[in-house]
Amino acid sequence: MPDQRKHDVIIIGGSYAGLSAAMSLGRSLKDVLIIDSGLPCNRQTPHSHNFITQDGETPAVIAARAKEQVSAYKTVHFVDGLASSARKTNDGFVVTAQAGEEYESRKLILATGIKDLMPPIKGFSDCWGITVVHCPYCHGYELRGVKTAIMAKGDKALHLAGLVRNLTDDVTLLTSKSSLTPEQLEKLRKHNIPVIETEISEIEHEAGHVRNVVVADGSKGAFEAVYAAIPFEQHSEIPRQLGCAFTEAGHIKVDETQKTTVDGVYACGDNSSMMRSVASAVYSGNLAGAVVNRELTEERF
Repeated sequence: MPDQRKHDVIIIGGSYAGLSAAMSLGRSLKDVLIIDSGLPCNRQTPHSHNFITQDGETPAVIAARAKEQVSAYKTVHFVDGLASSARKTNDGFVVTAQAGEEYESRKLILATGIKDLMPPIKGFSDCWGITVVHCPYCHGYELRGVKTAIMAKGDKALHLAGLVRNLTDDVTLLTSKSSLTPEQLEKLRKHNIPVIETEISEIEHEAGHVRNVVVADGSKGAFEAVYAAIPFEQHSEIPRQLGCAFTEAGHIKVDETQKTTVDGVYACGDNSSMMRSVASAVYSGNLAGAVVNRELTEERF
């Protein structure tokens, strides 16, 4: 347990982005505190893909190995728990944990992630990250060549349909009425993608593996994979408490160096990027850590 001194940096969130930022900082002997609740967004996903050297590894194994390696840097400390609030002071930040402890730092990195908002469809959440997935780059190769449904609307539906059509010839779009323009419908017809405009009531599955999609009238369609574009929200209220700006899509707004609109606050990982992958999280965390190290160095040198 770290003492109550002021740290150079507090990182809220200790998954891939947060650990990557901590490694950048630890290697420059910066005093870092990571506060993490241990609930990553992809905890139900059996395997991580599209990350060179780690392709096919279990996400939890990657995170555990990363934490072990980051822990070797003696200036990096960990607190298990949920950061409930943060405030800016004249010379840094104070972060309060759920249990009431307060920690101070000069800079703050938000690696807080996002929370997927599951639709009220029976079986959906049981399959999420297994055979009901969000990303063809993360999961598509493993689901190639199978009968696939897409749950999406409008432009997002067309975007996913094009990507998924690279991986299988058997694609069906399940969408709501009036979500597509005549031009979009014609493009889907041209590529032999049927469109079913109906509400979904259930996903029948075996241990997270999709078997059938049941629609409102009780009829079923046999599928082995479903791509679903679902909404999300920020996992933590801290970015809003601090006054960070957000994009129209709901991500924390950052510049090319992961700086937020609040001086001294940086964000990395899923909370600030539409690229939801372990590889992207590691990259953005690495960049955030390096930029924070540079700024701390410039302030002292």
